[in-house]
Amino acid sequence: MSTHSTIHRRALLGGLLAAGASHALGAPPAAPGLHDLGSAPEFTGIERWLNSPPLQMESLRGRVVLVDFWTYSCINCIRTLPHVNRWAETYRAAGLVTVGVHTPEFAFERSTANVEAAIRRFGVKHAVAQDNRYATWKAYGNQYWPAHYLVDARGRIRYQHFGEGDYARTEAAIQALLAERRAA
Repeated sequence: MSTHSTIHRRALLGGLLAAGASHALGAPPAAPGLHDLGSAPEFTGIERWLNSPPLQMESLRGRVVLVDFWTYSCINCIRTLPHVNRWAETYRAAGLVTVGVHTPEFAFERSTANVEAAIRRFGVKHAVAQDNRYATWKAYGNQYWPAHYLVDARGRIRYQHFGEGDYARTEAAIQALLAERRAA
C-alpha cells in the first residue's frame, strides 16, 4: 500500500474524530462546522512562489483564504485539484484567495521545473508556495495530503478538511465565510 493511501486512511480517521461520526456517516453538508481553530500561521520558509508574488497572511486580512496542502504525485491531491481550481476561479471575485502549498513527499517533487510542469498539467492558476523544507507545513501542524484550511477575513482558521471528499461541505464553508466577510 502506498504512503499516500496510508496518509489518506489516517486523514479519514482524523476527519472522523474531528468532525464527529454523524459527519462521517453522511450528514448533509448544509451546515459546515465553522469553529475558531486559532490564528492562521504565516507562510514561512517558502523557497519559491509560483503564479504569484510572495504572499503574507497578514496582508490577506479582509479576504477569505483557502490554504491547500498538496504535492503533485499524490493521487488524492490530483483528484482534489479540480475542485480547488473551480473554487479559486468561482469565488475569487467574492474575496477568496487560494494558496496551494506544495510540500513534497519525495525528493523529485522538490524540483521547481517539475512543480511548474504539474501546475500547467493540472490547470492550477492560483498562487503556489513551494514549501520544500516543510516550514509552513509544520507551522500549521499539518500531517496530510491533501489538507484544506479555510481562514476567515480576520485571519482565523475556521475550517479544516483532510483527504478527499466532502467537497459540498467545504464549498458551503467557503460560501459561509464569504457571507460573513460581506456582512462585516
